Amino acid sequence: MNVKKVLILTGAALLIFFLVTQPVQSAGIVNSIIQTLREGAEAVITFVRTVFQG
Repeated sequence: MNVKKVLILTGAALLIFFLVTQPVQSAGIVNSIIQTLREGAEAVITFVRTVFQG
């Protein structure tokens, strides 16, 4: 079996286990990831606006 496939399946199994056993903490982690991505996107938008305004 391919090592990459084994790692992907192991990661997916751990993710499912974590989601089932600790759903509240999982939701918190997902929310923090989404918030971080949102802040990063807003920073890029601000940068691009500043470049084209200046």
